[in-house]
Parts: sequence; structure tokens; C-alpha cells
Amino acid sequence: MKVKTRVKTFSKGKGKLGDKKRSAHLIVRKKFCRLCVDKVKSVDYKDGKRLEAFITERGKIVSRRYSGNCAKHQRIIAEAITKARFVSLLPYTR
Repeated sequence: MKVKTRVKTFSKGKGKLGDKKRSAHLIVRKKFCRLCVDKVKSVDYKDGKRLEAFITERGKIVSRRYSGNCAKHQRIIAEAITKARFVSLLPYTR
């Protein structure tokens, strides 16, 4: 009587061990609000260069999570961008 033996192979994409993502220990810098650092009280809709930093290539407003803004300044920036778009100082899309 023959006994069958199985050989286990561990590859990256298969099995329980390969499915888990391996977390790399990276040092992540804390994001900060640029407007709080500069002590800006208000953002003017006519200041196109400052507002362009908070718009993606497609013309979307960058979220707080990516830009690092505080909630107060994010609301002010979003309002200023919409006003600047309405007056045609900033494009809706690029």
C-alpha cells in the first residue's frame, strides 16, 4: 500500500499567510494646517495662488485628510474656492 505525501508550498498570494498585508513600520509626519501656522484670519477668494494648492488636477477640492487643514479653515477654503469658480478666477475642471 502506497502512502501519498503532500508537499506544502508557501507562496506570496495564496493561503492564509500570503493574504495578510505586511505592515511596514514607517514614520508618518503629523499633518498641520498651513493657515493656522501662518495665522491667517480669512481667505480671500481673489487669492488664486493660495487656493490652487487645495485643488487637484481635475479641479476637485482636496479633503482635510489629505491637505491637513483644520475644520474651520477647510470650510473657509471650500467657500472661497466655490466663489472663485463662480467669478471665473478658478476653473471647474482643468
